[in-house]
Amino acid sequence: MRLIKNGHVVLKDEIVKADILIDEKIVTIKDNIEEKNAEVIDATNLYVLPGLIDVHVHLREPGFSYKETIKTGTMAAIKGGFTTICAMPNVIPYPDDEKTIKEYLELIEKNALCHVYPYATMTVEEKGLEMVDFKKIKELGIKIFSDDGVGVQDDKLMKEIFYEALKEDVMIVAHTEDMHYRPKGASMHEGKYSKQKGLIGIDSRCEYEAIRRDLGLLNKKNRYHICHMSAKESVELLKEAKLNGYDVSGEVTTHHLLLEDKDVSGTNYKMNPPLRSHEDRLALIEGLQSGVIDFIASDHAPHSESDKAKSMAEAPFGIVSLETSFAMLYTEFVKKNRWTLNDLVKYMSYKPARRFNFKNKGEIAIGLDADLILVDLDHEFEINKDEFVSMGHNTPFDKRRVYGKVIETMVNGKTVWKG
Repeated sequence: MRLIKNGHVVLKDEIVKADILIDEKIVTIKDNIEEKNAEVIDATNLYVLPGLIDVHVHLREPGFSYKETIKTGTMAAIKGGFTTICAMPNVIPYPDDEKTIKEYLELIEKNALCHVYPYATMTVEEKGLEMVDFKKIKELGIKIFSDDGVGVQDDKLMKEIFYEALKEDVMIVAHTEDMHYRPKGASMHEGKYSKQKGLIGIDSRCEYEAIRRDLGLLNKKNRYHICHMSAKESVELLKEAKLNGYDVSGEVTTHHLLLEDKDVSGTNYKMNPPLRSHEDRLALIEGLQSGVIDFIASDHAPHSESDKAKSMAEAPFGIVSLETSFAMLYTEFVKKNRWTLNDLVKYMSYKPARRFNFKNKGEIAIGLDADLILVDLDHEFEINKDEFVSMGHNTPFDKRRVYGKVIETMVNGKTVWKG
């Protein structure tokens, strides 16, 4: 047994001063617990939060271990307060058949430092030509499917995917991108700032027309989730679909809530979808606050320094964010009294747990998994990319002064990170 004493415990709808007795599960939550045989963890002046959940993480292994590994990626997760993550499937070999997925699950079991739920691809090798066998893959326990990074361009195939997904009761998590609207060499949002910088832009239609296409093809009962939403039109489409009774949801990334196209200054601001206009960013914030957008994900995408040292046209898309997301969002939104701490925890833990059916996670309550983090909210610190445990240092947030440092992370009641 372990006993967390004197912490400010962030429950679903309130914050209380309480003690928490845990083993692998949360055993008791009371004002004052005395347990002689328990290891005591002093949480004085700290806040006890449910472990954060990120449904959009690129671990890179297997296939791209020079960018990140399962071990370093999950280490970055626990340092940043994430105890459960979902691993995107654009690795090599692609997780698209039984044999490959079994080997992938063994690799995760061997190396992961937190809970990792991998996606399978929707199409073989993410080529968008041939559907995977949803039934056989589901038998391995995988119920989330995505062709993240490319999106399926063929309407007929996408309709077949929705049909099979509904039959097998699995979730489609869509990278919504109509490649007709992404010119070769494009590196940022199409708008006045791309013109000022002389860079090739990506029109918002690239995202929202793909969402419109998908919503026209799926059945109302399909469980459908939109990755990394970035455009105001996408928010309106999701809102309309929900009002019409579709079982749909969407996520927004930390960087799309914090940054805009005017901020772009180098390849550490290059991501897909790109940072869009001020109006788009405000629509994303409002969409999240109103419940149209369901929660926040990171889209943690590590790259080597040599890859990111290329030109804007040639450098890969993506930034790392597992180690910075909570602190950046706490500082910008909670510290400035735009959200409550409970709001942020709902966006980063409770709501993704509910949508992705992680039944024993996402909040602090008796009987749930003891996936917990202790956070210091009172002392400012500086983000330093050279201190990242992720192999990727590609962040636009280096040297930012922030609050919300994760002091300790526990998975199934065991300490896996101490800052």
